[in-house]
Amino acid sequence: MSLSTARDREKDPVTQFSVFVPNRMGRMHEVVRWLAAQQVHIMALSVLDTTDSTIFRIVVDDPQGARRLLEDHSVAFTENPVVCVEIDSEQQLQEVLAALVEAELNLHYTYPFLTRPGGRSALAISIEHHDVAEDALRRHQFRVLYQGDISR
Repeated sequence: MSLSTARDREKDPVTQFSVFVPNRMGRMHEVVRWLAAQQVHIMALSVLDTTDSTIFRIVVDDPQGARRLLEDHSVAFTENPVVCVEIDSEQQLQEVLAALVEAELNLHYTYPFLTRPGGRSALAISIEHHDVAEDALRRHQFRVLYQGDISR
């Protein structure tokens, strides 16, 4: 792989998978087990449970592997980019939110990373105008993460 190709991959936005499964005991465990068996690590997770179905949103270290597994097992899912940012305190959470308000951006939802190489905390943020959000966060000296930053 050329050096320019490697650099381009490092700046790919972080991919979020929204996985749709029936609300049945063990179904989420089954999907997580498939991913783990193929060394696809869940870095961030959010679960929305309804009467009939469950939507779990995941950020993984290997989006191509996750996509392949979900397709192979005929699991319904969508993919969307999310803005990910490092934080190390509650104060920084407030500062991240203030930077996004200052940029007049509408935040849809956010959830924390479970783990991240390097041990720093991070948030996945679903927000309108990703490029504007990234610029606003960088202007306030926050480290915006890309897929290359969370891949193992």
